[in-house]
Amino acid sequence: MKPSNFATYHIRKWYSFSEETLANESGQLADGEPLFKYVIAAAIHNPYAGQFSQDLAQLVDDSPKLGEEFGRRIRELAAGRSIVSYGKACVVGSQGEYEHGNAFLTNPAADPVRVALGGGMSWVPSTGKRGAPGVTIDVPLAHKDALYVRSHYDTISVSFGDGPAPNEVIIIWAFATRGRLHARLGGLSAEAIKGDNGLT
Repeated sequence: MKPSNFATYHIRKWYSFSEETLANESGQLADGEPLFKYVIAAAIHNPYAGQFSQDLAQLVDDSPKLGEEFGRRIRELAAGRSIVSYGKACVVGSQGEYEHGNAFLTNPAADPVRVALGGGMSWVPSTGKRGAPGVTIDVPLAHKDALYVRSHYDTISVSFGDGPAPNEVIIIWAFATRGRLHARLGGLSAEAIKGDNGLT
């Protein structure tokens, strides 16, 4: 068992990425502010690697503390910009189960992230997979207060050159400051959501 260095977890590495998009794929300049996307991720030792356990409490019990840390780190990375979209994902090393990654992504872990963002009424879209170091995963994004705001359906693709190791799980949270540039497919608007429930 590897020594704990964050609550009951052994975290080998934290990752953070940011992306600023100034024009869309056809070269049209942003219709308003640029689109900022952020990713925070952690490579965490998987104590269940190589074995089956009905009880996954070692992953779940301290996940709210992990959520608080993800929340703290996104506030720091965003540097005052408002976050309106979010998503989460996991990449599980080859000795683990996909279920091990999902254990880090349940509501106890997600709720502190919502709190850090000033609230989030929508469930957080998520995905995951098992994979070797360097595998790419597309993390889904959706509006944090209303899942059906079509303009905010998006993804960000990430990979980690040195992870996950076979006995690790990489937990990933992604965030965005606005919807897609020049989204024009109609549907429920973010402005309507604000008007309906007073959210800012």
